[in-house]
This record gives sequence, C-alpha cells and structure tokens, in this order.
Amino acid sequence: MNPPVYIKSWLAERKLLLWPALLFILLSGVVQFAAFALSQNYVISYFAAQPEDITLSLQLCYVGILCTLPLQSRFIRYFELKYYFTFNLISGILLSAACIYTTDIYLFFVIRFLQGVFVCLIVTGSLFLFSGTIPLPYRQTVAPTFIYGAVLSGSPLISIVASQVTLNSDFTNVYKYLIFFLLISLTIITLGLRNKSNQRRYPLYQIDWIGSLLFLTVLAPLAYTVVYGSKYYWFSDNRIILSTSIAVTATILFLFRELTVKRPMLNLAVLINRKFMIAMAILGLYYGIKETINLLFGYAGNILQWSSPQISALTLFNMAGVLIFIVVSAFIVIRYEGAILYFLMAGFLLLLGYHIWVYFMLTPDLTFKELIIPVFLQGAASGVLFVPIMVFALKSISPSDAFTGLTFGAFTRFFSLLNASAGFYNLQLYYNQLYKEGFLTYLTDLDQQSADHLGALNQLFQSRGLSADEAATAAQASLAKSLAIQDQLLTIRAIFLYISILIAAILVIILLIILVKAVAGTARKQYEPVC
Repeated sequence: MNPPVYIKSWLAERKLLLWPALLFILLSGVVQFAAFALSQNYVISYFAAQPEDITLSLQLCYVGILCTLPLQSRFIRYFELKYYFTFNLISGILLSAACIYTTDIYLFFVIRFLQGVFVCLIVTGSLFLFSGTIPLPYRQTVAPTFIYGAVLSGSPLISIVASQVTLNSDFTNVYKYLIFFLLISLTIITLGLRNKSNQRRYPLYQIDWIGSLLFLTVLAPLAYTVVYGSKYYWFSDNRIILSTSIAVTATILFLFRELTVKRPMLNLAVLINRKFMIAMAILGLYYGIKETINLLFGYAGNILQWSSPQISALTLFNMAGVLIFIVVSAFIVIRYEGAILYFLMAGFLLLLGYHIWVYFMLTPDLTFKELIIPVFLQGAASGVLFVPIMVFALKSISPSDAFTGLTFGAFTRFFSLLNASAGFYNLQLYYNQLYKEGFLTYLTDLDQQSADHLGALNQLFQSRGLSADEAATAAQASLAKSLAIQDQLLTIRAIFLYISILIAAILVIILLIILVKAVAGTARKQYEPVC
C-alpha cells in the first residue's frame, strides 16, 4: 500500500505542509495520554482519590494502547483512512467530553482505558501515513525517530498547557482544550484525505479478539498488582493475591492460545530471535534507568517547592536534548547501520554522567540553571539510545512481524516503567526509614549540637511573636521538616549511586563485546587464505 494515495494531491505535493499536518494529528492522540502527567495533584483532588488511583488510570491508558496495537495492521488495511480517522477523532472528543462530567474514579478508569485504545488508533494511523511519504530504505529509521521525537517533545508542551489551565481555571477546562485540539485534527482530516483510495481492502476475518481480551486480562491486573502492591503490603492482602492470580492464569491462557491459533494476535516466534531479545533487554534497561528523571522532578516539586509550570519548563531542556540527539542519531544510523555498540556506549556514558552529576551535586537549594545540565544530559542519552535500539530490534525480525515487534517494544516500556516506579517507591521507603533512624540516634538531649540547633529555632520563633509553647512546637516541626528533606536527599543520592554502578557494569560489558569483536575481526583477516 502507498499512503500518499489516501492524501489529496494539494497536500501530498507539499511536504513542508504535509509533515506538520501529520505531526499535529499524531499529537492529537498523544495529547489524550500526556495531559495529566504533570497535573496529577489536581486530578487527585478533583476525584478525591489516592495517588495510586491516578497512577493506575495512567497505566490503564497504556493498557488500552497495548491491547489495540497488534490489531492495527488489520484495521488500517480494511477501513478507508479518512473515515477511520474521523471515527477515532470523534470518539476521542466524546471521551474527553465524558471526562468533564465524570466524578466517579471507577468510571474514569474505564474512560482512560478507552482513551488508550483511540490514542493507539490515531497515533499508529498517523505513523502509517507518515511512513508512506518516506523512501523505503529510510523508513525503519525515520519512522521511529518521528514518532518517538513527537511523543517525547509533545508531552512536555502538552503538560505545560495543562498545568497552566489548572492553575488559572477549573481543572475540567483541560478537557475542553483537548476537544479543541481534536477538532483541529478532524478539520485537517476532512480537508486533506481522499474519500476513497481505490486500494485493495483486506477483510476483517479471524481477528484474534479472544487473544486481545486475554492480553487485557494479563495487563490490567498486572498494573493493579504493581501500583497497589506496596500500599497493601503485597501478598499479605487478598486483593493483591487475586490480581496476581488472574494475571498469571491469563498469561498461561494467552500464551497457549497464541501458540495454537492459526492467526495469532502476536507472533511469539520473535521471542526465540536472539537479536530481538537482546534489543528488548537493552530497551528494558534503558527505560528503567531513565525513570530516575522523575526522582529529579519530584525533588524539584517536593523539596524546592516548584510549581507544575516551573517543572514543565525544566522538561523543555530534556526535550531539547532528546530532539537534538535523536535527529543526529537517525542521520548516523542511516549511514552506518552497524554502529549499534558505539551508540550504546555513548548513550550509557551520557546516562552515567547524568547520574554522577546528580549524586555529587544534589543539595536542598539547587537553582533552575543548575538543573539544566543533568536534565539535558538525560534527554541527550535518550536521543542517542532509542532510535538505534529500535532499528536494531525491527531489522532483526521480518517486516510482517513489525506490529508484533512494536507491541513487544511497547510492552517492554510498560513493564519497565511499572517495575521502575514500584522499585524506586520501595527504595525510597527503605532508605527514608534507614536515614531517619540514623538521624534520630543523634537527636537526644545528650547531643549538644542538636540541643543548640533546637534552642536557636525556639528563640527565632519567639522573636517573631510566638509564645514559648508555640515556639517549641514550631521548632520541633521545623527540625522534623529539615530531617525529612535530608532523608529524601540522601535517599535520592543512594538510588543514583546504585544506578550509576549498574550503568558502569553495562558499559564494561559493551566495551568487552567491542574488544572481542575487534580481536575476532583482526584474527579473521590475519588467517584469511591468500588467493
């Protein structure tokens, strides 16, 4: 199929107009996923929910994407794209409108899952149209660059708009902006796509709907288990036991069905492809490690007391690092496809520099300018690593398994982020308690330094008009707050130290592989027979 046949000639002939239009349509899908990322506190208060509830709603949106992605190739080959996009965009508008009137958190869960479904339909459809405008030799490199760059750059921009809306008006106005965004995309589709493409339509028979339902039954309980596990003390709670049992049972049934059905949703044969699995392992490590950026943003919000717009502005420097280096990486990959190991070395070195910087420089009073360097380094590392890894993964499997490869890549992201969030959460609980107990051993009446500091705080509050009892209470509270800040700073530093050690180990392995390949290549040339 050739996607330009779906596009009217006046738009297809003007690439500088076509590509921004396709990018805007793609972002109309991303916007539904990313609008709440940096506005979670407002969502929590709006629904009177727990933080875990909002985290689950974000994950359920991702579950919707994962369940729909393997079926996309069948939908795109059957429906006329103009009506396909029209239906998806109108559905997105209706779901956003439903969010305006929804105050029940459980109904919100359902809506977020459905939004994930239509996010997938819109984004992959846009990617299909964009891929058709790229010459075939560059398609596997440029398409991942386009979608990843759009997602990572669009999310901060959307979050800035969402946080500004929530600061200056009612939170539900965010949905009105989403509707406006989707209406613009609908207008582009109406004016830019043909009513008929005259392409052969592949019938929608024997779609693995049961496999998709089983996949949903795996992912949703898995997300619930990881998100709520720490809150409910894991397997000491019946809810976690039940969700885990459902996820494990559904996984067994899903794998059995995919291995036995004639037209499976996913081709599990890719799992025995050594190169593909190596790529997924590297991708999983990268996704897990990069999540430490959220600890830095949490530090900015909780310790430095920055607002959501300030944190969003900081993410722009992360976005700049991603965009600059993802474009550079794409150009290099096009010219030198075999440079994957050197990309890995460069990317993980940048990640190591970012983690070491944070470990040594983190203090209770860093300024915006001081945080620009590590945030930019983290974005640069993402730009260097993602495209080469995905190109390596997709080229290791047949083109017919492209959607299977994309699905496993998306699942790797989903699973890595779940584990990273749970892991970092539990590490923070452990180290906060460890450092708190360490500090408390010194905070006794026998410790003169602690007594002097508490006395100075007491006098300070009395000098501001508080009574002796009020000043004593305020001094204790101020000291407790200072200790909590120190606990959190030391905890973040400990996590960054362990991640730095992990990255160093990865770099040693990569370096050894490069050296072994170099020695083997030299030996092979040395012993080649001379004709």
